[in-house]
Amino acid sequence: MPTPRLVIPDLAGKAVLITGGSTGIGAAVARGFAGQGAKVAIGYHASEGLALALAKELKAEGGEALAVKGDVASPTECGRIVAETTARFGRLDGLINNAGLMLGRVPSTEASDEHAQAVIDLNARSVVSMTRAALPWLERNGGFVINTTSIAARNGGAGGAVLYAAAKGFVSTLTRGQAKELIGRRIRVNAVAPGVIATPFHERYSDSAAMEALRKTIPFGRVGTPEECVGAYLFLASEELSGYVVGQIIEVNGGQLMP
Repeated sequence: MPTPRLVIPDLAGKAVLITGGSTGIGAAVARGFAGQGAKVAIGYHASEGLALALAKELKAEGGEALAVKGDVASPTECGRIVAETTARFGRLDGLINNAGLMLGRVPSTEASDEHAQAVIDLNARSVVSMTRAALPWLERNGGFVINTTSIAARNGGAGGAVLYAAAKGFVSTLTRGQAKELIGRRIRVNAVAPGVIATPFHERYSDSAAMEALRKTIPFGRVGTPEECVGAYLFLASEELSGYVVGQIIEVNGGQLMP
């Protein structure tokens, strides 16, 4: 990670909590905010080693970073994650609801009740719970919420990803609705919708043939990288750059979908 450049000066000193922050897009976003001088809380559930290593990396570069373990599928855990973050930083200016997984490729009509509930709890209900837990802190000085949705929220997903896509559709609608609810409390709510990004997510759920088929649908000619998503999050976090942007979803997909 480069030494903070403060290209976006109003992010310096802000405290930002990123769920699912230990790998993939979340880790790239954590590095991006640290590069702007923000204090970063890296939320994780299972990837403890990666989260601790990332926090160590950011600290070595002179930043303030904290790894916070918790299962965002549990409302109680969401409250504790926020409490640990604010106990360390004394403030919370931004929440990035990035945690999410497909939990396996299972056709929606064949999924058990338990599987369906797990997908919903992790990808959809967690956004409600985390935002509710963070709200008292975010409204103190005016803050932001950035949700990570997906291209699947618009195209319905495929190949056993329909439940995940539906959960992300919930996130997209929640983004627009909570943007209306919370802007009067000086909290801007927006979202980023990545397309096909080379992350551990696809390493887990998509084989090489599936990835090649997806690549052929992208006008850019290749899948994206986590780093190519970071600018959208930084833009939406900055009052200077996007202070009048509310309830919007930025698509980052190489032209695969042009709504």
